[in-house]
Amino acid sequence: QLQLVESGGGLVQPGGSLRLSCAASGFTLDDYAIGWFRQAPGKEREGVSCISSRGVSAYFADSVKGRFTISRDNAKNTVYLQMNSLKPEDTAVYYCAGKAYSCNNSGSRYGYWGQGTQVTVSS
Repeated sequence: QLQLVESGGGLVQPGGSLRLSCAASGFTLDDYAIGWFRQAPGKEREGVSCISSRGVSAYFADSVKGRFTISRDNAKNTVYLQMNSLKPEDTAVYYCAGKAYSCNNSGSRYGYWGQGTQVTVSS
């Protein structure tokens, strides 16, 4: 069974950091771009970041540029989203999603989705 599983969410104070992990099972991530999306209550889902299958390209939403980084360890079949200088507006459920090879801004292009992990930024 092909699965993506997110972990690493939690409650953090403004200015703090979290590292989210997206681990694949049932398939290897080598040929898949992995995107991170988030959805806050009452808001539409938005793309946060994406890394291409070989890690050659990475993309970030303007709202997280300079604060978030994305990396992948294909040997561990895992992609990471490092989130620094977190703000209350980063509060959302974060999802990772996979599609073949290249990134895309549209979540509808991704065929595999994790169950999501809650990130709450609050004092």
